[in-house]
Amino acid sequence: MYMRLLRRMLFFALLFAALSACGELRFSQVEPGIGDFHPEKICVFPVDTGAYAEVAELADNLIADAVSKRGFFSGVVSPEDAKKLMENDARLKSAVFDYLAKLKKVNFSDPDISSYIGKTCGIDAILVVDVDFWNYTTQGNDKIAKVGFSMELIEAQTGKIMWRAKHYDTTGYNWIKPDLADLAKEVAEEMVSHMPR
Repeated sequence: MYMRLLRRMLFFALLFAALSACGELRFSQVEPGIGDFHPEKICVFPVDTGAYAEVAELADNLIADAVSKRGFFSGVVSPEDAKKLMENDARLKSAVFDYLAKLKKVNFSDPDISSYIGKTCGIDAILVVDVDFWNYTTQGNDKIAKVGFSMELIEAQTGKIMWRAKHYDTTGYNWIKPDLADLAKEVAEEMVSHMPR
């Protein structure tokens, strides 16, 4: 009886270890005080696709869908909604442009600008997403599909970057190229599943 119990406990311990090892992000960092951060409404800024401009709308939709499906937030301002808000408010458009310029060029999350954006859009948090990879490439003799994102979750009121993450995934292939959109969906959902709430 003791051996059976010991085997059962060992089995569950190994199962837990195996499951917890799966699905880790390649990089994830949280700000001290993350346990007190519980935003209700979030704005997903339009995704910065960099060299992959042709996937801008697709990337926007994938990220917005992943955030909405997670069910953490009572309200999600999608990238499309954010663009509409900016089209109708020149001051907001300028604020978002200035905020992102400072964030990307000097890694400074301006609290005055983020607070203004938060009040204007009626949100508690901002999600900034960049496309790091969205291509077919080779590693040695292997052909692979590769998609990756960087994400920053920002407290709108204070401008604090509460969570940063980077993740990518690859799929090997021989003749038929896998759909990069399917891979991107998996990566986006994996990342959002690790988003603190």
